[in-house]
Amino acid sequence: MAGTVALVVAAGRGERFGADVPKQYTLLAGRPLLRHSLSAFAAHPGIGAVRAVIRSDDRDHYDRAVEGLTLLDPVPGGASRQESVREGLESLEILTPERVLIHDGARPLLPGGVIDRVLAALDEMPGAIAALPVADTLKRSEQGRIVGTVAREGLWRAQTPQGFHYPAILDAHRKAATGSELTDDAAVAEAAGLAVRLVEGAAENIKVTTPGDLAQAEALLAGGAALLAETRTGSGFDVHRFAPGDHVNLCGLRIPHERALLGHSDADVGLHALTDAVLGALSAGDIGLHFPPSDPRWRGADSGQFLAYARDLVTAHKGRIINVDITLICEAPKLAPHRDAMIERVAELLRIGTERVSVKATTTEGLGFTGRGEGIAAQATATLSLPRGG
Repeated sequence: MAGTVALVVAAGRGERFGADVPKQYTLLAGRPLLRHSLSAFAAHPGIGAVRAVIRSDDRDHYDRAVEGLTLLDPVPGGASRQESVREGLESLEILTPERVLIHDGARPLLPGGVIDRVLAALDEMPGAIAALPVADTLKRSEQGRIVGTVAREGLWRAQTPQGFHYPAILDAHRKAATGSELTDDAAVAEAAGLAVRLVEGAAENIKVTTPGDLAQAEALLAGGAALLAETRTGSGFDVHRFAPGDHVNLCGLRIPHERALLGHSDADVGLHALTDAVLGALSAGDIGLHFPPSDPRWRGADSGQFLAYARDLVTAHKGRIINVDITLICEAPKLAPHRDAMIERVAELLRIGTERVSVKATTTEGLGFTGRGEGIAAQATATLSLPRGG
């Protein structure tokens, strides 16, 4: 059972956008718009799996957009959004998830905090949606002339994700009347008599419909959101003992040595400490929470994927990595000849410049377990910039 699955709907044409490629594959800050939406869920610890609903004709665009992300295979959508969601829900039946979050692929700036709030609300109700209260005065018109003012008290602007207990929303979509096109999944749930809770959305969680919306999203990523940013620092520490072998893995490099490091994964003590530092800055637990050593999937695993996961979690929270600092503590092997390559590999994994990565090595002057040559220790710090309240 998958627990909670995110279903990202991206089967529309986006004709109002007027681009040469479908809107969801237009670049936003150098990455396809859809990739931003999928990454927010793929990196979130509360989401067990992510699936996109796309047009079959867009498969080449999709494959290029999601390269490197761990996702379920996409499924083709229908002629309308409602049909596309139903097709996506039907495809999840084999996974028997408990809950599903449905999100528009054209909303690329989804803060992780909004996902958190929707998930928390689903502990109490069968449905929950992100929304914002209406702040503007509303007018009703006929042929361009105002004929009345609409009271805004109690009115909310619906956003996505919209979350539901999976069996209930699947049944509601199956029962939705053919031809009665409902504008969102909360309306489908309401028609089926399901209770749906409103939780706080986010102003930056805009839906990109026009080129002007894309420009607004670019501005938010480039600087607007930075005005509301805060700096967070996390620390990590890890130790691995020596065992028989002919190399050690340190900071993503295979370094020849007369012994190896013992661990459930590849025992890369430097990347483990750094992963904990990034997770710590996010207040997201530690590496063992996300990659339990009791899970056979991680036996012998490349620790680079652990750090990449933490990196994507920062992206999901709309943050950025300012700098990282790693100190490796051992008597041997000698690490100075490998320092530059370590920096380059860590920078590559984090997708940041090498000027933001520091790797140092030191000894304990023969003291303690590292001084006795029993193992290697590492400590790391990571500094992040994150949106306030995200």
